[in-house]
Amino acid sequence: MKKVYNIGVEATLEVIGSKWKPVILCHLNHHGQIRTNEFRRLIPGISQKMLTSQLRELEQCGLINRKVYNQVPPKVEYSLTPYGHEMEPVLNLLCTWGEKHIEKLKENGEEVLLMQRDDDIAVQKLS
Repeated sequence: MKKVYNIGVEATLEVIGSKWKPVILCHLNHHGQIRTNEFRRLIPGISQKMLTSQLRELEQCGLINRKVYNQVPPKVEYSLTPYGHEMEPVLNLLCTWGEKHIEKLKENGEEVLLMQRDDDIAVQKLS
């Protein structure tokens, strides 16, 4: 059956439309390669089951690579594919907009805490 999209963003959301997929992609964008346990540290709110599920879906879409090292204990690293790197401008815009939104919430008197700014992560990556 032919897929029909009424607007391009529908196709984008079909691939990255969940609570965790954009977060996973942003971390990969900033950190390069990440091991499963590192994801758990970087994304404390995600369960192991959900993390595994989201990583598999992103791998099936061709956005991330999964590299398994033949060693004991097992070592698995994830990284963006060249196709996944094409998401970088979109991910950066989402982060920038989110930070502006957080500032607006603060201006409206809401108590909001941002643990790391996008620019801070990018600087850490370069160091």
